[in-house]
Amino acid sequence: MTFKQRWSGGLLSAVALLTLSACSEDKTEPSSTSDNTPETEQQTEMDHSSMNHSSSAEVPATLRKAEDPAFPVGSTAMITDGHMEGMKGAEATIVGAYKTTAYIISYDPTSGGKRVENHKWIIHEELMDVGEAPLSPDTEVKTTATHMEGMKKATVRIKEAVPTTVYMVDYTSTTNGEAVKNHKWVTEDELTAQ
Repeated sequence: MTFKQRWSGGLLSAVALLTLSACSEDKTEPSSTSDNTPETEQQTEMDHSSMNHSSSAEVPATLRKAEDPAFPVGSTAMITDGHMEGMKGAEATIVGAYKTTAYIISYDPTSGGKRVENHKWIIHEELMDVGEAPLSPDTEVKTTATHMEGMKKATVRIKEAVPTTVYMVDYTSTTNGEAVKNHKWVTEDELTAQ
């Protein structure tokens, strides 16, 4: 074997060893995105990937229109605290404004798959066979909401109840330019005047 062949073989072995070492290091480091978003935050966004960003303009028959909403139908507002990717910083056109109680919920999708934690928002009128609002944390009820795949008729656990005005909005996603129509729901605290 010539010196050149031995040197080439040694170089290939060193490269292979470094590659294997790098792979094993990647597996032991905590997973994060390039902008240093922890994996748990990334998972929250991923949980909303099956959300129906657009929906019909239909609302539950018992839902009351807000009498004097901060953002009247037809006006525009900035989404300041979007609960899913592409909402924050988008201009929203108000399609509907309703007085209700909004809930943060967790549930197991009826279609199978991973449990959805801390989903925002469903409203009191989308819950089945319930009394007066607000429901207490840890209450379990079924929902008629269809915002995400596997949500309809799922048993949901109430995490938080927020008496508020909720808005149905149209907006254009700030991440992919998708036009979203009749998005349900955005709370008053997630909007600001332009």
